Amino acid sequence: MENNKTRTVAALAINALRDKKAEDVRVIDISQVSVLADYFIIAGGSNKNQIQALSDHVEETLGKAGFPVRQVEGYAAANWILLDFGDIIIHIFDKENRLLYDLERIWRDGRQVEADSL
Repeated sequence: MENNKTRTVAALAINALRDKKAEDVRVIDISQVSVLADYFIIAGGSNKNQIQALSDHVEETLGKAGFPVRQVEGYAAANWILLDFGDIIIHIFDKENRLLYDLERIWRDGRQVEADSL
């Protein structure tokens, strides 16, 4: 994806997460430190049902916009769901696993981006 399209998809994902009341949505630009993706979007949910609803809503919203998910991991357990959209990878955590895995710290070489700037 070119950068403007990537930013558009990221903004759609963030809005979809906010629609379902995701907690503490963070965006990390990892384009300069990894070939995995351009952006990691990290969000929290309060329980399994909300985490699955967040995942479903993001997948549906981006799919309708022409950006199908490539891979989904962790949906059944719903303590950490990973949605791979290519240049954007979305992580939706429960509170315990978000603290445990602390992706913001692991990817601190990336640049934190204000979600509203996308």
